[in-house]
Amino acid sequence: MMKIAVLAGTIALTPFAAMAGGYVEPAAPAPAPVAPAPAPVGYDWTGFYGGAQVEYGDVQIDDVDDTEGTGALYGLFGGYRYDFGDFVVGAELDLNLADIDLEDAAGAPAGSIDAVHRLGIEAGFDAGPALIYGTAGVAQAYATVGGTDVDDTGYFFGAGMDYLVTDNVTVGAEVLQHEFEDFNNGGADVSATTFGINAAFRF
Repeated sequence: MMKIAVLAGTIALTPFAAMAGGYVEPAAPAPAPVAPAPAPVGYDWTGFYGGAQVEYGDVQIDDVDDTEGTGALYGLFGGYRYDFGDFVVGAELDLNLADIDLEDAAGAPAGSIDAVHRLGIEAGFDAGPALIYGTAGVAQAYATVGGTDVDDTGYFFGAGMDYLVTDNVTVGAEVLQHEFEDFNNGGADVSATTFGINAAFRF
């Protein structure tokens, strides 16, 4: 009987003991896990590429007749680039036919520029889907003057930008300056500025 009385007293006093100790707040639920942010999309300009381009050319010839001309160039190009991360280097070959008629200061026909080919190097900044670059190299121009075919080797320099439309397709624009000193040993210096747009496929 004594054991029963002690047990009954313990059960009766339990709520009062809890009250004496104060209210115990239940533990807060654990926060829901947060999904990590998606990794940024990477762009890599490394690889071979090839495409087609159209250009507008403005030619100035430093001769006694102040010969000049404007017209179109169009052709194919190909090259290779290597992406170091933020910095991209490469080399490119352009083969272009030209349709540029030359005239003297009086407006009389003076010949034509028939083709311009280029081999150059590039160095640029990898801006994600865009590549901003400078370029320079060797240029070869072919012309017809007085019914005679002539050609000469000079140099070019300029800048451009390409943009990735997809992983394999790019579009771009480029401005180049060409210089040919003493063209074909004829005593005249030839300068040509071109602005072009292009599209290429990356392999």
